[in-house]
Amino acid sequence: MQQYIEDRIIELAYYTIETKATVRETALKYGISKSTVHKDLQDRLPYVNKQLYHAVNEILMTNKSERHIRGGLATRQKYRSIVEAM
Repeated sequence: MQQYIEDRIIELAYYTIETKATVRETALKYGISKSTVHKDLQDRLPYVNKQLYHAVNEILMTNKSERHIRGGLATRQKYRSIVEAM
């Protein structure tokens, strides 16, 4: 693996741990695709740093378990703003 990829993976991992960010938020922050962030954190990170992988994986699993709640809240907010605009 090339050095710049390893550096990017480590940087993404630390950002995710510090901010407890979702894959989407991390991708937006670094200007890369969600699939790249996901592949870096899930597939490549274990080969680079196993301890970081476990910490990041815990955050990603938490985000995954909460995403249906976030989606519901976003939908609720969307329809509330439509009703208030009327």
